[in-house]
Amino acid sequence: MKILANRMDLGFLQHQGEYESKALEVLRSGWYILGKELKEFEEKFAAYQEAEYCAGLASGLDALWIGCKMLGIGAGDEVIVQGNTYIASVMGITMNGATPVFVEPDQYYQIDADKIEEKITSRTKAIMVVHLYGHVTDMDKITAICTKHHLLLVEDCAQAHGASWKGKKVGTFGNIGCFSFYPTKNLGAFGDAGAVISNDRELIEKIKVFRNYGSEKHYYNRVVGANSRLDEIQAGLLNVRLKYMDEITDERKKLAERYQNEIHNSRVILPQERPGSNNVWHQYVIRVKNRNDIEEYLKEKEISTIIHYPIPPHLSEAYSSMGFKKGDFPITEEYADTVLSIPMYNGMTQSEQQYVIDMINQFR
Repeated sequence: MKILANRMDLGFLQHQGEYESKALEVLRSGWYILGKELKEFEEKFAAYQEAEYCAGLASGLDALWIGCKMLGIGAGDEVIVQGNTYIASVMGITMNGATPVFVEPDQYYQIDADKIEEKITSRTKAIMVVHLYGHVTDMDKITAICTKHHLLLVEDCAQAHGASWKGKKVGTFGNIGCFSFYPTKNLGAFGDAGAVISNDRELIEKIKVFRNYGSEKHYYNRVVGANSRLDEIQAGLLNVRLKYMDEITDERKKLAERYQNEIHNSRVILPQERPGSNNVWHQYVIRVKNRNDIEEYLKEKEISTIIHYPIPPHLSEAYSSMGFKKGDFPITEEYADTVLSIPMYNGMTQSEQQYVIDMINQFR
């Protein structure tokens, strides 16, 4: 039995008629940028995340760097961020000329809130929280730190659509919540797409002006902006998928629960759920020492896996100029050396999941 790490086609096939009908509707409308589909999606996604406002953008990275820029984060500022995140989180900081200050993750793969204050300096402008793998950070501690030190709070929710902390949706604790709708995401588009949510109307309006070449009115440019608009086809297709988000999330939770209950192998460390969090399981990430052994073993069994992520940002070539070396962030580096995402996708059958479970349990 051949099992892929992820399947994006199954979500399409499940509601194929609706997706195709919506795509044709948009194509036939003759309006492809900044139209009614985007307006509808912004309103509905903001409501889904329990936020007041939303600005659709061209990608999750754009949501991060534009969001940070509109908050006034720039050269000379420091932004605290976890060390084991995807590099886009860090790029959202450095593309504005600010400096990332890395903090080790906790046992739940999120930023260790107890290690943040020791990294705060007079140059610290913000904390960027990343709700990695669809799990949730301890937002009580984070918001208390931000209040105490008068810091901005940016939430990178690229993998956490619909997740919540003690009943409150992620993306609504800070100044902004940044989302990606890359096709692999729980709320995935059929191409690149992103958004920023906030309860600050003026901030969202600034983002909407900036995304459109700095123009509020056609050919009248208020600022030097960017071209980062969530197009009508992607917005329309997201409007279709958004209707099924509770169903999508419930299915992923059931898949994760089965993995939690049925994987029994002393060599495999299963992910933990933080009390108070409502996780949406964008990835199911195990940890195994000598990861290459299980990776090759599963490959032989025709089970595909992915490493999220093999090289932490501080050791990437892209940030070599920062001067970090191996050993500077040992927990981050241990995770990078041991994490492995096993198959997790909507439409996964019981027999497919049973095969993955059996093969992992038989690994020696």
